[in-house]
Parts: sequence; structure tokens; C-alpha cells
Amino acid sequence: MRVAVAGCCHGELDKIYETLALAERRGPGPIDLLLCCGDFQAVRNEADLRCMAVPPKYRHMQTFYRYYSGEKKAPVLTIFIGGNHEASNHLQELPYGGWVAPNIYYLGLAGVVKYRGIRIGGISGIFKSHDYRKGHFECPPYNPATIRSIYHVRNIEVYKLKQLKQPMDIFLSHDWPRKIYHYGNKQQLLKTKSFFRQEVENNTLGSPAASELLEHFKPTYWFSAHLHVKFAALMQHQAKDKGQAAKATKFLALDKCLPHRDFLQVIEIEHDPSAPEYLEYDIEWLTVLRATDDLINVTERLWNMPENNGLHTRWDYSATEEAMNKVLEILNHDLKVPCNFSITAACYDPSRPQTQMQLVHRINPQTTEFCAQLGITDMNVRLQRAKEEHHLCGEYEQQDDVESNDSGEDRSEYNTDTSALSSINPDEIMLDEEEEDEDSIVSTHSDMNTPSVEPSSDQASDFSASFSDVRILPGSMVVSSDDTLGSPDGREGKLGEAPESGDGNDLTELPLKRLSDEHEPEQRKKIKRRNQAIYAAVDDDDAA
Repeated sequence: MRVAVAGCCHGELDKIYETLALAERRGPGPIDLLLCCGDFQAVRNEADLRCMAVPPKYRHMQTFYRYYSGEKKAPVLTIFIGGNHEASNHLQELPYGGWVAPNIYYLGLAGVVKYRGIRIGGISGIFKSHDYRKGHFECPPYNPATIRSIYHVRNIEVYKLKQLKQPMDIFLSHDWPRKIYHYGNKQQLLKTKSFFRQEVENNTLGSPAASELLEHFKPTYWFSAHLHVKFAALMQHQAKDKGQAAKATKFLALDKCLPHRDFLQVIEIEHDPSAPEYLEYDIEWLTVLRATDDLINVTERLWNMPENNGLHTRWDYSATEEAMNKVLEILNHDLKVPCNFSITAACYDPSRPQTQMQLVHRINPQTTEFCAQLGITDMNVRLQRAKEEHHLCGEYEQQDDVESNDSGEDRSEYNTDTSALSSINPDEIMLDEEEEDEDSIVSTHSDMNTPSVEPSSDQASDFSASFSDVRILPGSMVVSSDDTLGSPDGREGKLGEAPESGDGNDLTELPLKRLSDEHEPEQRKKIKRRNQAIYAAVDDDDAA
């Protein structure tokens, strides 16, 4: 089965599907599945744009709304997770996953599904230690703090995933598992992204929660995005018991969807020919969801997951055969994910923009149906009840515009906050919104042709070949109205040609902000931008 993997999509669905079509024409066969590793941006209308954590001048409608309205249909089954630049109000409607458009499926806050016998899991968002132990308390309309905290990974999602025992074929995360860079060509990574050096040397780059899941699952493949660079690694795990074969994980991170960037990879994955050719629920995951329903927390209260420490009557929520059979009976032994997408919000109309569209906390009928069938409670229903009883959202809205990590207290069992880099990342920066009259500039060009790690085993050649470069681009990705904003003569390069490095004299320059308030540089650096329409980051500590 041919599976395409995309890095940060940034709403560029048309360009991604055009690239897939071109790869199909030049490749050995059709693409069966597309996996997207976050920053998908399922933006339906202007209200959704306001729920995307980016400065207002970088809120662009892009092309998803055409798939939402039915004007277009995804040509290949698409599965995605959330990142840190999302229409959070839309994704919040589907905490357990669901269709955001026909043939486009969101895995939820965390989720596991099967397609043609291949087991695919994922976790949405990025790691922030100060929010990790909180509940899912955010709801529209978001304030400056909750619009960021809503996409921070919570311990409950990691806990639920760790109850799974069956093998995982593919796992998706937006940010990288911490320490994965030690298993690839680290020198080449630091040559390409020199500003990662401090985090790599200190082992603070990436998510410790994702690293925990990587060690738990030991999946065959792990795909990520977020850091806007292509990087391959091969992690050899230790065998649990003597006599068992040691597992290995092929890790691949990809760039964002821009011309001449390694944002797409097509790989061949063995599948079960007898398995159905439609998306299926995973019975073990459904059983865990049902078992952990009472653990859901919709408050800002900090809490720890149950563990075998004498303080909890139950700490093991793994799925037993009996429990899985019961769930199968509930579903009438039908694990097919129903094609029950429905439009829940007005779709963007280019001829009639509505800048004052009201933000509403919606209950999605897909989630209602899923929860009713499984016998669990919709997280959003619980949140609305809590809001009515305690006016929670009103209290949040009245909070001062203070970052939730201002406290020096570490609120997670992980002692380091790793969602932000302590040094400048030219591909993920905060642009000063007060300088509205100046043109924005964001990212330097660098060669993203990161070679795969070269293991000493005989797997080296196969591993390198499986993650070979994909730089076939459709015409729309060579020059577009967005791509030429920073180059008046439209010199973005021709199809198949590498971009010219240039001296950037035709581009405006703008000082950058740090990605962290710590270690403020004495002198700000300046960088050039190749595409002004794709924004970079949200705030000082959520960039990466």
C-alpha cells in the first residue's frame, strides 16, 4: 500500500493534493492514504480564523473550506492530527475524532484507527509542562491564554494511549519525541538548523510525552512535523524478553508545505489484502475510551493519573478480551467508521465575507452519535454543564492577558518545558503585530535534503531508500500569488529546479522576537522570507 505523509499543511490542501496527483503520474501506482502531521488548519469560516493562534495578519482562509462545503472532495482518504496552528473551535467539536470534510478524518485529541489492516495512532497538539496535568477546560470564545493552551497535550491522552497493548504500525505526533535526534544524522540536522544545537546538546528538544509513547509502542513508523525540517532516524529498541526480536522504529519528520521544501514523502507499507478498504475503529482503543470515561477532567485543576501507589482503587484500564467483546456486541460487530459528516457551521463565501461572525461552542452530531453508541459522555457536554454551573468560561475570559507559564512552578512530572526553543528558529518566529505597516519576513532558505541515518546493520540501504527525497511539485507550487509577495519579479524557480539562494536584497527585513523570554539576545538577527503568506509562529513560547 502506498502511503503519503505530509508535514505541516498550513491549509494548503489544493497544493498537497496536486502534488500527490503528480507523484501518482510519475510513480508506480496510486496513493492509497494521506497522513498529515498537524497544523492542518481545517478553517471553515472567518470565526474559525479567529480561533487560530496566529497574529491577525497571518490568518488566511486557504483552501480547506472548499472541501468542507462540498465544492471539492479529497481525492484520497486523508487522516490528520492537530498541531499548534489550528482552528481550535472546529477540532474541539471532535475530541474523539471524526470527519471534518468528506474523506478527511481527524484522529481527535488522541486516537487509533485501522485502514486495510494497518493500525494508525496519533496524538494532537504540542507539549507544555505547565498545562500537561490540567483538564480540557478551554471553550470558545477563547482568551489570549486559552487560545494557546487548548492545543497543549494533556496527561489523560497519554495515559489512555499507554493502556494499549497491541502492536502499533504507525504513530503520528506534531512535535518530535525527545532524544530522537540521537538516532539520525544529528550533525546534518545541526548543520541545517544550527539554532537547535543548545536544545539537542541539553536533550530538551522535543516532547518527553511523545518520547514516552515511542518507548511504549515501539511502532514500525513514527511521523512528525513542527520543526520544519526533513529528518530521518532509525531507533533500535531493546527486546523486553530474551528470545524476542528487538523492534525498530523508522522515524521521519517533514517540512511545511512550501515550494522546494521536503513536505511530502511516499512510502510503501505492507497491508492485509483481506482487510476492508474503508476506515475502521480500533476495538482496543474504543474499549479504553469506554473504561476511562470517568477520568475526563474539564476543569483547570491539576491532577495526576491513577497509578499503583496505594492511593487509587484502580490504575489499570487496559482492555481485556471480555471488555472488547462487550464493545463489539454494542457495535453489532461492525467497526466501520460511519461516513456521517455534516456541516455544523456556515461555510466561507468569498463574495460575502463576514468578519463579525459569532463564536459558538458547538456540539457536533458526529460526537453525539459516537458517544451515545459507545456509552460515554461528550467532553463538550460536560464542559457546557460545568460552564453553566460554575461560569467557568466567564472566569477565564476575565483573566488578565498573562501567559499561563509565568509561574516558576513546574506543574508536570516532566521537569522541563520543551515546546519552545531557547534560541532563534527562523522558520517559527513571532512577528511584532505593532509593525503592521512593514512587510513581514520569516524564513531563510536552507537545503532540507537531510540524509537518513546510516545504521550499521543490513537495514541501512532499505531504510535510506524508503525515505528518499520527494521534490516533484505541481505548477501551482512553483509560482502563486502568495509565493511572489516577497519577490516582485516572481522568481521562485521553475518546476524541478532548486531555488536560488540569493542575497535577499529584494525582500524587506524585520527584526525577530525570541522564541523564549529567557536569554534575550543583545542584538536581534534579521532573516529573509520566501513566502509571506505562510505565517511562522504564535507566541514566544509556543513556537517551534
